[in-house]
Amino acid sequence: MGLELLQASTADALTITGISRRAFHSDVEVGSKEKVGPPGYMSVPYYTKMAKSNHLFKLIDNGLIIGGAVLFLDNEKLNIGRIFIGPENHRKGYGIFLMQKIEALYPAVKEFTLDTPIWNTRTNSFYLKIGYTEVRRDNEFIYYAKQQ
Repeated sequence: MGLELLQASTADALTITGISRRAFHSDVEVGSKEKVGPPGYMSVPYYTKMAKSNHLFKLIDNGLIIGGAVLFLDNEKLNIGRIFIGPENHRKGYGIFLMQKIEALYPAVKEFTLDTPIWNTRTNSFYLKIGYTEVRRDNEFIYYAKQQ
């Protein structure tokens, strides 16, 4: 079985919400001033809606959900709305696997885009490490892209 990235169902929303909450709250260790996250990060209805519209994916390790992703495909561009892995599984290579699987799932995509808060030292170094390039920034976020 091993590691898999699969489309999530509405039945996965509760589990994914719990993982999302813990993952984003762990950002206080890498620059966040408080336990917060992106809109809907701890909302079962949000993740249920994302699952119903086929935007929600789950990262599974030996049958257990350990992370997730919200992806938005627009022709030849894929916006990675968010990725997250439970904090107990950080720094074990799961993030690299997740991003490689996302990119492999969409061979016709020419550009992958995402953004992350300026203060997040963990995600900013991670995206640069895996080949994403900063395209712009504002007062809150750094925007990245990767050509395929």
